[in-house]
Amino acid sequence: MALQALLNTPLALRPAAAQALIAAAARTDAGLTLDMQARSAEAGYTVIGGVALIPVHGVLMHKLGVLQSFWGMAGYDGLRQNIWRALADPEVHALALDIDSPGGMVAGCFDLADAIFEARGEKPIWAMVNEQACSAAYALASSADVVTVPRTGTTGSIGILYLHVDVSRAQRDAGLNVTLLNYGARKADGHPARPLSEDARARLDAEIETMGELFVETVARNRGLSPQAVRNTEAATYLGAAGLNAGLADAVLPPDAAYQALVRQFN
Repeated sequence: MALQALLNTPLALRPAAAQALIAAAARTDAGLTLDMQARSAEAGYTVIGGVALIPVHGVLMHKLGVLQSFWGMAGYDGLRQNIWRALADPEVHALALDIDSPGGMVAGCFDLADAIFEARGEKPIWAMVNEQACSAAYALASSADVVTVPRTGTTGSIGILYLHVDVSRAQRDAGLNVTLLNYGARKADGHPARPLSEDARARLDAEIETMGELFVETVARNRGLSPQAVRNTEAATYLGAAGLNAGLADAVLPPDAAYQALVRQFN
């Protein structure tokens, strides 16, 4: 389930994380159901000094069905519930997103980023990079009121990745002949049992361009930058203060110092 969700679909993910992600997802599928059942009732955030600490750890998935990160993944659905609960919790005065993620799926990412941005003003929301907020994770981080990054932390990777897996040759070598019967000329575009045609490639390129522009516009709005300034990053990543200089962060602070600074506002 986890592996299938990540292949042949647009990703907002650091390229270096892609291979490790595929391997982890393949291992995850075997024990996913049991682990989800065990974690479904666990709380999704901790309140210290009036600040809700909400973990955003691992690869970001569209619908994971749990409130906490596990097996190196977190779900946009669980994060959304945690954020809404914290906003409605009278014991919570501010939210701290503790982010350590290389990014993840495009599906669900920008809707959650919009929701976080629209929640500004209800309670302070800080995104505390610990140690990376890249690609989809940066889309979420940029939606917060304040973004902090440690000296060795990484921000950026504002771009879209698509992993197309062509297994047709492997199937033939294994003695398998897969025939795709489809109604609609483009119905099987991008199917792994068929090599990617030029027409299918052009269509996917257009979709990736559209998603990339949505990413650019989202970060530009969230950070008060021009779209061209964001576009000019060319999906580069920035270490520590370099992210500050690029307008992607507001302060260089270790996560514990950032959290303490936020807590002091209410104590």
